[in-house]
Amino acid sequence: MSAVNLAEVHTASVSQAVSPDDVTVRLRSLGLGVEPFSERDAAMVGSLRPATRPLGLSLADRACLVLGLRLGGTVLTADRALAQAEIGVEVRSIR
Repeated sequence: MSAVNLAEVHTASVSQAVSPDDVTVRLRSLGLGVEPFSERDAAMVGSLRPATRPLGLSLADRACLVLGLRLGGTVLTADRALAQAEIGVEVRSIR
């Protein structure tokens, strides 16, 4: 998981009154690690804007895609728009 996406999880958790420590415990129980967000990642996120704009993807969505590209992995999502992204990384819907 990108550090950007972790920030998004923490932001959503605040509205559910879930503490940052609880978020950390839950993510670790799923075996998820956190990858730093680099300058190069930031440039790639920006470069994806034209290709992903028609899908309405957010900065965090693009950060997720960039991490998938960087690590050569599959992006898992419950977001239908993100699942439609075709930018050279496999995106699999979990719905």
